[in-house]
Amino acid sequence: MKTVKKEERYDKIHDIITRQVIETQEDLTNALRQQGIEVTQATVSRDIKELMLVKVPMGQGRYRYAYPAGHETKEVVFSSSRMERLFRDTVLGMDYSENLIVVKTMPGAANAVASAIDYAKWPQVIGTLAGDDNILVIVKPKKAVPEVLELLANMTYGSGER
Repeated sequence: MKTVKKEERYDKIHDIITRQVIETQEDLTNALRQQGIEVTQATVSRDIKELMLVKVPMGQGRYRYAYPAGHETKEVVFSSSRMERLFRDTVLGMDYSENLIVVKTMPGAANAVASAIDYAKWPQVIGTLAGDDNILVIVKPKKAVPEVLELLANMTYGSGER
């Protein structure tokens, strides 16, 4: 067994979920180990989140991991232009109080936008919490709120278009 870089592991995960049915994190962990990659369940869980994998129904109450519809490859999922398009198409506005930013989206879009914010790994963002059409973005330190608002606005409106 060998430890590999994240990018190589992502490539293996992509190959595995496109070639075979993976129903659980344990299945994915075992499939990676069968390919000689040493990995923990916690790492697989993190990878699933970072790759934005979703569970899709297979029928008879069974589900398998896959990329979201319309995202055949992880390159599409990770593309910054896709992220900007998502923001421009779905974000309606933002407001803040103290170290909390609320992002208003079209109904049903909050989870996708929150995942994109999490994926961006901005160091000032501790995390997000999404409902149907609102996202709570938690910022640390409080003085970083204007910087995060600027990042969000640039993704939504482009620079200088506000």
